[in-house]
Amino acid sequence: MSNITIYQSNGEEQLFVKKTKDQLAPVSPEAQQHTIVIDEEQTFQEMDGFGASFTDSAAYLIHQVLETEQRSELMTQLFDANEGIGLSVLRQPMGASDYARDFYSYNDLPEGQSDEELKQFSIAHDEDDMIPLLQEALRLNPDVKLMGSPWSPPGWMKTSGSMIGGELKPEYYSVYADYFVRYIQGYASHGLLIYAVTPQNEALYSPGHYPGMIMLPEAQSEFIKNHLKPQFVKNRINTKILCYDHNWDQPDYPMTVFEQAEDAVDGVAWHWYGGKPSAQSDVFEAFPGKEVHFTEGSGGEWIPPFEQAFSNVMRTGIEILRNHSKSYVLWNMALDEKNGPTVPGFGKSTCRGIVTVNQQTKELTYTLDYYALAHFSKCVRPKALRVASTSNDLIRSVAFKNTDGSIAAVLFNDSEAPESVAIQLRGEEALQLEMPAKSALTVMLANS
Repeated sequence: MSNITIYQSNGEEQLFVKKTKDQLAPVSPEAQQHTIVIDEEQTFQEMDGFGASFTDSAAYLIHQVLETEQRSELMTQLFDANEGIGLSVLRQPMGASDYARDFYSYNDLPEGQSDEELKQFSIAHDEDDMIPLLQEALRLNPDVKLMGSPWSPPGWMKTSGSMIGGELKPEYYSVYADYFVRYIQGYASHGLLIYAVTPQNEALYSPGHYPGMIMLPEAQSEFIKNHLKPQFVKNRINTKILCYDHNWDQPDYPMTVFEQAEDAVDGVAWHWYGGKPSAQSDVFEAFPGKEVHFTEGSGGEWIPPFEQAFSNVMRTGIEILRNHSKSYVLWNMALDEKNGPTVPGFGKSTCRGIVTVNQQTKELTYTLDYYALAHFSKCVRPKALRVASTSNDLIRSVAFKNTDGSIAAVLFNDSEAPESVAIQLRGEEALQLEMPAKSALTVMLANS
């Protein structure tokens, strides 16, 4: 048998613990047997990886609130592939999101003014906390890929005159495309390459209390095809353009953009707050040349019991990956003891970060999302290819072949009882394991 590494999560007290096969519960003769067949010959998407977002709030907490030693330990645990879990995809808000200490864009002006030449464009805000953390992440893991997503253009470009509400004025489409170019160039000057952008976060939702904007599919198609992509070509920018950046329940949106924007758009970004992950496959099968990415999912107090919350991240993550996604990105990298900071006027926050940074005590706590992401990110490395694996509603599985030839399989027992699992690979003797109810296993099989 190949060299085997096993990580298990079995309840709140045992999260992502490295085990030997002998340390796992013995296979019960009464447990139902599930055979997970892994077929290396049948391959699917190549992975970019797993991660979260250094929102303004998260970056502030990690860069300013934590002590230097705590920050160093955390960044190592997040990004180092050997000492930590090797996160490799970061989706960065372009300006303020709901999780920011204040409203800001890269070109804020007094009411009634405009700046069509973007003479006052500046990413200085990000240079305080975000950019140093991104540089450190890249140092720890050179495979890190950065995505940029705006919650809103500068208010002066919009019908509302504010970062809240409204739509992008058509006369500013080209100016806004140049805004993206300046952002990408500004980050490049700090040694940070932007791998992909989306034109608008949650393009069908216009919140009344934090930055946002409606951008209908026809408008997004026009913006991408006739403004954003031409500006990228003109400036020799190879950054990918992903459309939609919203929930699974409106698959017609990305299909419309693919039809109208054609080759100008590279793929679609999805969120999990509505619909089912199978929408990813529906769109992929209709447009197989377009990439699939998952760019935001947050847990929080609306799923209060630990088991349900952990199960959601594991179950949904497996299904996201089985439905062709190249990435699995959760939301805030860090939040404080009150699930903030949030923009003024936001109200009560119920989101959960990958870690919690207590602003009063400076205590650092790793949350269930960290350990759930670890089940994927630690062993499924960038450029891994997803391979076929047996999966059902009781034992969910997803499997990958890494560039070094190792196989990583992530399994989740979604039943209410222990289940016996046999993992069949390469014609060898099956690896027999027992999985307690609602437990997760990552099994890595390396060549002998």
